[in-house]
Amino acid sequence: MKYIFEVHIRDGYRAEDYADAWVRASQLIQQAPGARGTELHRKIGDPNTLIAIAHWDSKASRDAMEAQPNPEIKEIIRRAAPCCEIRLIGEFEEPEWVVMPPNAES
Repeated sequence: MKYIFEVHIRDGYRAEDYADAWVRASQLIQQAPGARGTELHRKIGDPNTLIAIAHWDSKASRDAMEAQPNPEIKEIIRRAAPCCEIRLIGEFEEPEWVVMPPNAES
């Protein structure tokens, strides 16, 4: 599953300020069973808007991690809070099927 949210960097801060916190928190979160990696991307044309994606084996894995909060992760997030506003986009299951266009080179 994918946990996706949008990050808006506030005036006076840089995306790099948030990215530093993201990396530190992600390193800890990725130790949880079922964690499969994270991504952070800048929006084209707006370097102060980011999209963050966390990959998990399942929603149950992610919920289990959140049910036992790590104080170090909470502190990293608390310290990063003044630099940004975060909006949850949603939680998405892996697709049951994927439709891909035919290969144009065939």
